[in-house]
Amino acid sequence: MTQENGPLKQTKGITIGYWIATSLFVLQMGFTAYAQLRLPQVAAAFTHLGFPAYFRVELSWLKLAGLLVLLLPAPHRLKEWAYAGFAITLVSALIAHLSVGDDIAKWGWAAGTGMLWAASYFFFRKLGMGSRRFGGHPSRGGEAGHGNKERAEAAA
Repeated sequence: MTQENGPLKQTKGITIGYWIATSLFVLQMGFTAYAQLRLPQVAAAFTHLGFPAYFRVELSWLKLAGLLVLLLPAPHRLKEWAYAGFAITLVSALIAHLSVGDDIAKWGWAAGTGMLWAASYFFFRKLGMGSRRFGGHPSRGGEAGHGNKERAEAAA
């Protein structure tokens, strides 16, 4: 098998898919964080949903922090927590919009962003849980070290 058709090409495709999906997700979430902080119509939408103003500000800053975790080298577990936080945020946004009777024009953005989240997380997982390029530790199966299986075999 040549490198063009083998695992190297597959990994390259997954990496490209990850960065496309993650870039789109980061752009969308970054815009929503900016809009929540700066645009009065978005602040009014938060009031419409029944949230206090301080929650909008906290949520915006936490979104920006989570985006930095996704984009910068960070421990794998921290990236997982960022993905979990975004999942909770997006599901909560859908629930909030549906609970006040908003139409698809209002909740469609949360659903669409959720699809970008799902694509980014799918590719993140496909790239490998302990991959060093995402801040994983070699003992958890990263590229530069021995995984648990090899350590168990060496100890036996």
